[in-house]
Amino acid sequence: MVFHFISNVVSPEVLLFMGLDKHENEELIRWGWPEDVWFHVDKLSSAHVYLRLRPGQTIDDIPTAVLEDAAQLVKANSIQGCKMNDVDVVYTMWSNLKKTDSMEVGQVGFHKDKEVRKIR
Repeated sequence: MVFHFISNVVSPEVLLFMGLDKHENEELIRWGWPEDVWFHVDKLSSAHVYLRLRPGQTIDDIPTAVLEDAAQLVKANSIQGCKMNDVDVVYTMWSNLKKTDSMEVGQVGFHKDKEVRKIR
C-alpha cells in the first residue's frame, strides 16, 4: 500500500507519497512523474518519499518547511535512522533516478550526482 500524506506546513498544502516497503518503493520508482521529487536517508535503508511539485514549480522553489517535513518522514521510516539524532537526507528529481537490472528491489542510483541535494 502506498501512503499518501498531505503536508499542511505551507499553504496551499502539498502531497507526499511513501512506500511501505522495498516492493512499494520499486513501484514508486517505476511509476513516478517528472514533477516528483524523491527523498531518502543517505547511506541507510529508509522509505522512499516523493513530493509532487505544482505546475511551474521547481526543486529550487520547495519551501524549507516542506523539505523538513519530507526529511522527517524518511527519517522516521528508517530502521536505523529513526534511532539517530541527525541523519543526512538526499533528494533529487524523479527523472534523475537510475534503475538498472542488476540493482536490488527498491535500490536506485543517479544519472547525474551533481543534481542530488542533501539536507540534515
